[in-house]
Parts: sequence; C-alpha cells; structure tokens
Amino acid sequence: MQLIRRGSEGPAVAEVQAALVALDLLPGLPAEPLYDDATDRAVREFQQRRGLSVDGIVGPETYRAIIAAKFRLGDRLLSLSTHPFVGDDVAALQDRLLELGFDAGRVDGIFGPRTEAALKSFQREYGLLADGACGPGTLRALKQLGRLVVGGRPHQLRESEALHRSGASLPGKIVVIDPGHGGDERGATGHGLEEAAVTEDLAARFNGRLQASGVRTLLTRGPDTNPSDAERASLANDAGADLLVSLHCDRAANPLANGVASYHFGTGTGTTSTVGEQLASLVQREVVSRTDLLDCHVHAKTWELLRLTRMPAVRLELGHLSSERDAARLADPAFIDTVAEALLVAVQRLYLPPELDPPTGVLRLADLVAQ
Repeated sequence: MQLIRRGSEGPAVAEVQAALVALDLLPGLPAEPLYDDATDRAVREFQQRRGLSVDGIVGPETYRAIIAAKFRLGDRLLSLSTHPFVGDDVAALQDRLLELGFDAGRVDGIFGPRTEAALKSFQREYGLLADGACGPGTLRALKQLGRLVVGGRPHQLRESEALHRSGASLPGKIVVIDPGHGGDERGATGHGLEEAAVTEDLAARFNGRLQASGVRTLLTRGPDTNPSDAERASLANDAGADLLVSLHCDRAANPLANGVASYHFGTGTGTTSTVGEQLASLVQREVVSRTDLLDCHVHAKTWELLRLTRMPAVRLELGHLSSERDAARLADPAFIDTVAEALLVAVQRLYLPPELDPPTGVLRLADLVAQ
C-alpha cells in the first residue's frame, strides 16, 4: 500500500480518520480528508498505545492495527475462514478463553486454528454446539462465567512452564535466526555500512556458534531475498522453533543518537511474552556488558514478527549506523564476534535454572561446548 503521511489526502485518509474518531483519538472528522497535524498526532498516539514504531506514518502495519482496533467482541460472528479474522474482538475472545482455562495461545488478535480449537473445547464443555464460531449463544456463555485461572496470566504461565520442561541443555533445540532486510532492501545505511550486510555477518557468526553447541538452526533468508515479516514468522512456526532471534541495526536523523536496544512481544497493557521478555533482557544485558554500546534498554512492541511467532522472540537493534561511534564498532569483525558470543550466552542462560545461572558477562563459548 502507499504510505499515508502528513500532507496525504483522499479516501484512504478519510478511512483512517474515521477509525481514529471511533477510537476517541480525533474529536471529529475534518471537513476535508487531509492528513493534517491533528491526524499526525492522533496516529502517533495510537502507535504509542499499540507498541508500534511511533513515526506518524500509516504504513501496512499501522493501517492493519487501526482497522483491527475498530472491532469489539460481539460486533461480528467470529470463525475460522480462509482469511482469519483479525481484530481487537478476537484478542478479547482469546483473553477470555485463556481466563477460563482453554489454551487459545498468545493473545495476538488473530483467529487461527489454536483459537478455534480452544473455542470448540469451551463449547463442548459447556453444552454448546461445538462449531468453532463465536455467535450470540457462545458470547453469552463467555460473559456469564467467572475466571477460572488465577495466580498469573494463563498464557504467560504456560510459556514459563514450557521453558522449564524443555531442560537446560542446548543440543536438540531449534533456533531461527532472522537477519533483517535483504535482497534489494538494504535497510539502514551510514558511514559505508548497510544494515542487511551487517546482520548477515552477525547471523553467520551466531549460527556457527549455535551449531557448535548442538543447536539446530534455520535462517529466515539468504543474501538475495527479503521475505515479509509474516513469511519469516511462518517459517519459524512451521519449523516448531523454540526461539527466534531477529537482528537489525538502527539509524536516526540525529547523528548523536546511538546505542543498543532489545524488543519482545508486548502490548503495554498486560499482554506480553514472558519468556520473550526474559530473553530480550538477557540479550540486552550480555551485549551491554561485553561492549561499550549505550544501553537503550528493553521494550515491548507489537511488531508483526514478534506478534505472529508462536515461540518466544527477540529483536536486537544493534547500534545506529547514523552514529559514527556505533558504525566504527559495527565495521569491526572482532566486535561482531563479541556480539555473536553474547547472543549465544543469552540463549543458554535462558534455559539455565537460577542456581546454575552465572553472572552476566562471564560465560564463554568454551564453557557451553564443554557442557
């Protein structure tokens, strides 16, 4: 789709503005469908609330999120179809099923097979027609019942328990490595570096270390391809991966902006990937402790790749190519080696029980291979 930004006009702008009015982010529809300053502020506020990149530009991801936000549970009949329903109403259904003890998976707002299976299980248990469709009768039953799962959010409890059951050993685990961009899309650039090339180099070094530790690995792309985030997530889901690590670099208009940040799936309103957050924290801490990059901390986002993956996932933004300081480090092969080892150690530490987990920055590749 064509990007919608300040100065754009036409039917697409009118649709976005109508959705923002319905969400109480705009006081009313402008006389003309012009993307003005008020619309820009409303879009930025929406992006902030939804854990999206806050740039005021309505691209494909922001547009899908705005349309999905229009729906409330009960607005439409929900069922599994060729093109799954997506929206806040689906997220509300998933959250309700999880509260009642039915495994609908992550609250991602996508009505997929797992949500349908959970809904059918609910319908069977409560004497309803198990057709996998959320119509008026099923909706009434969902509203009448109290919460059964207590002591934490259900999906977070399941995710943590699955991590515990998987054991501390790395051999046999499946990790998907996702070097950002690729093909003709080179990503951020600066000081003679391209994001796609930097992430390819880091992915190759990280991949070698994982394989040396007995981990099965998959790369989401080669040097000449650039799959969509949905395609990358689908590859990881189909492989039954245990983890996904996405590698990126950043850039900013201000050349003084610098540092490293890590991201995990989270809406900012309580829905999060607990293990994804734990992995992001470990990645951030290991990279910061082994390098001199500025710590820009860990953040929750609803970016497609983080939202669509069914396993814990982390996205690393390794420095700013627009920063002379960061770029000099990213051009150094020894620095990339250090980051690759930091990533490997973070993955291992994720699985170690607390009593065996060493302090940040001290575990080395030789220690992991010897285990």
